[in-house]
Amino acid sequence: MKVHIVHAHSESDSFVAAMKNVIQSQFEADGHEVSLSDLYAKGFNPVASPADFGSRSDPDRLVYALEQRHNYTGGTLAPDILEEVEPVLAADLIVFTFPIYWFGAPAILKGWFDRVLLSGVCYGGRRLYGRGGLSGKRSFAAMSLGGRENMFGERGIHGELVRGMMRHLFQGTLGYVGTTVLEPFIGYNVPYIGGEARAALLDQLRAEVAAIDTRAALPVPRLEDFDDRLVPLAVGAA
Repeated sequence: MKVHIVHAHSESDSFVAAMKNVIQSQFEADGHEVSLSDLYAKGFNPVASPADFGSRSDPDRLVYALEQRHNYTGGTLAPDILEEVEPVLAADLIVFTFPIYWFGAPAILKGWFDRVLLSGVCYGGRRLYGRGGLSGKRSFAAMSLGGRENMFGERGIHGELVRGMMRHLFQGTLGYVGTTVLEPFIGYNVPYIGGEARAALLDQLRAEVAAIDTRAALPVPRLEDFDDRLVPLAVGAA
């Protein structure tokens, strides 16, 4: 299996970096081929702009998604985007390691999604969810945050984490482009726990990575449950 890790944390001694190292070492120990994109280390530019395109299908008005299609087909995308796209397209499993900031991913990772998940390649028209351009691939996230686990869930002050505050990532991004989105690993309260508790979390992560093939997937909409107007075929079908 080919595994590609997209890592989004600036500090090499962080807990997120430790999660990345555990994931990489476990997959390698299991005989998988692993590649890594360390976004902060390489100084990845997260800002989508006209500079991403070497040619323009419409020089007067920038429609970013349409120019992604035009430039990918024409081979005129910015080199730093192509460098990120190629391992994603080659991977069987795409892994993301990052801290949760303000109910979402860090800006550098959000910008990676904006620039790298190309229209026409990863999605477009009715090529979404199970029919998306990355269908057949799996995705997995390992995340950390400062909040305690009891602060999340149906009765928690912040609400449900995976299918609530992070739905934009798991359904609206990774599910939308067609990947099978595996249940994420979440390190709660990380800045405030001791070394022993952090080590236990990393041991848990290593065991879960070793058993990745049995990991449950998150539910996403199925186009088969909707008509041509994307209206549900039956009440409750979505």
